[in-house]
Amino acid sequence: MIKVLIVDDSKVVQELLKHIFTYDPDIKVLGVANSGREAIELTRILKPDVITMDFHMPDINGSEATRIIMETLPTPIVIVSGSISTSDVTYSLSLLEDGALAVVLRPPGISHPDHFRSSREMIQTIKLMSEIKVVKVFPRQRKVRLQMAEEKPAEIKRNSDFSLIAIGASTGGPLVLQKILSVLPSDLPVPVLIVQHIAAGFVKGFVEWLSTTSGIPLTIPSDGEILKAGVGYIAPDDFHMGIQNGHSIVLSALPPENGLRPSVDFLFRSVAAVSGGNAIGVLLTGMGKDGAAELKTMKATGSLTIAQDSESSIVFGMPGEAIKIGAAEHILHMDKIGGFLKDLVKNNR
Repeated sequence: MIKVLIVDDSKVVQELLKHIFTYDPDIKVLGVANSGREAIELTRILKPDVITMDFHMPDINGSEATRIIMETLPTPIVIVSGSISTSDVTYSLSLLEDGALAVVLRPPGISHPDHFRSSREMIQTIKLMSEIKVVKVFPRQRKVRLQMAEEKPAEIKRNSDFSLIAIGASTGGPLVLQKILSVLPSDLPVPVLIVQHIAAGFVKGFVEWLSTTSGIPLTIPSDGEILKAGVGYIAPDDFHMGIQNGHSIVLSALPPENGLRPSVDFLFRSVAAVSGGNAIGVLLTGMGKDGAAELKTMKATGSLTIAQDSESSIVFGMPGEAIKIGAAEHILHMDKIGGFLKDLVKNNR
């Protein structure tokens, strides 16, 4: 039985979430907190397995409550956002820096046609996060960590230049991407293409949040956009993203792959077909197996391939599958990936 504490100052939202959790017999709601202060106290008393956290609350808001809980009573926290406005998404993602594990969009009311699909997705995230062994987050640990020098793996020498970096990520990916992008230099000689599985409507806020620490400019591309060195391209909502003719973006409304659109498999497959041995493929934390098979295709065509290691992955599904099938040439801790990428492309002619 997964014991959940709901934190939200809205009675309507409290009742909605309690109702949603009745859909799964493995979940039990231990209690409801109306404020961040009450959430801290109930976490101490009830010892929940997972906390669902709102961020706009009186007295102590979600950010401060998350920080205090992770510093004193480490517990998996999932931020439940009721808004897809850019500012709200950006703020909710910032709670990941305070120690929260994931951000989900609150399901709509029971009369909405997307209610049950969205509810299943939230329940899946709650159950997955309940299995994560969280550790105490010390004051300022997250922000200081971004400023630390990276320990780098041994230098890898390749005969050819690299033309692009392709990255796929899912659950737990935002913080890892933040870490990687923060160490990339502004004069990076290649473009970076990123597929991050994230709730519909969150992409603009996600890009804005990442942009505050990224060493390169980030954008949501349009179909046919010409790739530029030193720019990061993040797949838009509900479109696969790939490359064509070696130098431009292609967006596709083809059916989902692995149940997902955008799909990492789509990106990696197009990169393998167009760029072959001149590309770098990176598969980060996430549940499922999206990206694993096509990372192996990239490797077969001569691309350099990287998978995040189990120690630093919140969910070792996608990179774990890639490692299992022999798709990853290098297996790296999240703290080493950014510096490794920077070194790989710095000597491009």
